[in-house]
Amino acid sequence: MADMMLEVAGLHAGYGKAEVLRGLSLDAATGQVVTVIGPNGAGKSTLLNAMMGLLPMRGTLRFAGEDIAGLPMEQRVMRGLALVPEKRELFGTMSVEDNLILGGWRPVKLKVPNWRDGLERVFTLFPRLKERRTQQASTLSGGERQMLAIARALMGQPRLLMLDEPSLGLAPLIVRDIFMTIQQLRADGVTILVVEQNARAALNIADHGYVLETGDLVLEGPADELAKDPRVIETYLGAQRG
Repeated sequence: MADMMLEVAGLHAGYGKAEVLRGLSLDAATGQVVTVIGPNGAGKSTLLNAMMGLLPMRGTLRFAGEDIAGLPMEQRVMRGLALVPEKRELFGTMSVEDNLILGGWRPVKLKVPNWRDGLERVFTLFPRLKERRTQQASTLSGGERQMLAIARALMGQPRLLMLDEPSLGLAPLIVRDIFMTIQQLRADGVTILVVEQNARAALNIADHGYVLETGDLVLEGPADELAKDPRVIETYLGAQRG
């Protein structure tokens, strides 16, 4: 059996008294891309925010074999979790390069030697960012902002990279580039959890998938099998979704 980077069991989370997730369980094996697909409002962002420590949760949350359910967000980051939020949340008045250097907070704290070498790594992954390294983040296009958000997370040398709707609002060609990069990161050994409305793109690059609807996981399985499931095809892979 593959080593599990992430093990979630009986996860309950929400906002105040409004419970959004009801007893969710999912796993991500080390070095895999796992996707959670589902409609807007299903609870996908709630799931990531709860795992990151941004929302209170009940249940079991194990990361690399350690129970981290009781840890604050900063300690989860130090263990190697990284979240690229849907809104990207860049420092708009700072340069591309300064945003990336700020992303190196974890290796700096861990006294990792040569952590700045990560800059060249992300510039190799995203050559466009290298061209724009001195530009203010606020001047970037939507696709470039998404690239910068992912690159900044990678500067933290995460063991688990969580992406919240990475294709949102992007042109199809840019979406293709982003998902090709996700495949490259998997080849480099990064474990990735992608929540995504674009089911076709997500299942195309994932090893394993889950379908989340109104707070409950209703289907799961190998991504290539889910892509052939009649219910998934009808609901998420119809011709209108391109």
